[in-house]
Amino acid sequence: MAEPLLDIRGLKTWFKTDDGMVRAVDGVDLHIDRGETLGVVGESGCGKTVTARSVLKLIDMPPGRFEAGQILWQGRDLIPLTMDEMDKIRAKEIAIIFQEPMTSLNPVYTVGDQIAEVIALHQKLSRKQAIAGAAEMLRLVEIPNPERRVHDYPHQFSGGMRQRVMIAMALSCQPKLLIADEPTTALDVTIQAQILELMQEMKERFGMAIMLITHAMGVVAETCQRVTVMYAGNVVEEASVGALFGDPRHPYTQGLIRSIPRVDRSAEKKQRLEAIAGTVPNLLDPPPGCRFAARCKFAMDICTQGLPPLKEVGPGHYVRCVL
Repeated sequence: MAEPLLDIRGLKTWFKTDDGMVRAVDGVDLHIDRGETLGVVGESGCGKTVTARSVLKLIDMPPGRFEAGQILWQGRDLIPLTMDEMDKIRAKEIAIIFQEPMTSLNPVYTVGDQIAEVIALHQKLSRKQAIAGAAEMLRLVEIPNPERRVHDYPHQFSGGMRQRVMIAMALSCQPKLLIADEPTTALDVTIQAQILELMQEMKERFGMAIMLITHAMGVVAETCQRVTVMYAGNVVEEASVGALFGDPRHPYTQGLIRSIPRVDRSAEKKQRLEAIAGTVPNLLDPPPGCRFAARCKFAMDICTQGLPPLKEVGPGHYVRCVL
């Protein structure tokens, strides 16, 4: 088998606080192959964004630190690299779209200047050439009048247009991997669809891989090839989209899928969406066994005695559950 583009092994990213050590990411294993879209799903606080930021070493240290594990980028471990070495990888090889475009864009610089800064840094171009490149990227993401809009400020763009600017900035150096951290948050449904379609078009144009972090299982079903489900800092299930939605094995994954509104069934029989009872465990002091055990209706004594290993239950289908 070909070497994965990104291979995360046993990653532990912890944060030191006044109350103790928060184990935000606690032994995560995942990989992304060249040209594929991997969906990373789970509820807020499960470690999705911390995992993504760890890849680019965008964790504030302190209070954060890498307790253990490896982040292998094309076979090279990123964790020992210096910030100068990481600067040569960020944007050029691995790019990220942050969750909220209005807070990610600097309000006192034009969008053209912000995109041009990335282009000039990695492609060694003059400012004039970089601004021209920025306008071309705005055209590529279908922003009208790019030669004029390149001189506008973030507040002059709508939410959907700002997200397109973020995509243009992320793709300006044609990276091999795009990390999209909730790229459709706070956008209405029609704009969400446009942004996802645009990302798919850019993926095909540049031949890149995408790590899509989201809460929306419907988005995952529509856009991803594989899915990694996270809960309380652990990976609890990993499978192809077809296997995950057709035969979810972990009780948490089953609960996530049952909580999706079903338009096709609503006309036949009205029924309440199923909620997962209980709350996420405190990552300052996580339980000794399966972290989902307190909320799981199938929990047994063995579930609290030790963390279950991630076992293969089918081709490419892994589950962290004693059942």
